[in-house]
Amino acid sequence: MNTPTAELSYTSYPFDARAIAHRFRHSAIFGALDALNPGEAMRFVNDHDPLPLLNQMQQRYGERVKVIYQQREPGAIVIDFVVVA
Repeated sequence: MNTPTAELSYTSYPFDARAIAHRFRHSAIFGALDALNPGEAMRFVNDHDPLPLLNQMQQRYGERVKVIYQQREPGAIVIDFVVVA
């Protein structure tokens, strides 16, 4: 699911998961991803690496959503979830 950024051109929209209650996060993320068109991305910001979410995304979207880490440090995670055709 990881793709080098040089291969993709996209417009990103911010999504700060830290501001959403835990019980609603995955539903909100999937809803936001479902609203994106190919060539658009959700710039996901979180305080931890969302590995369970990434597994769920792989099952739900397969290769339709690419995962590109922009920042991967303890307490500061930024990931572009890019929708491709």
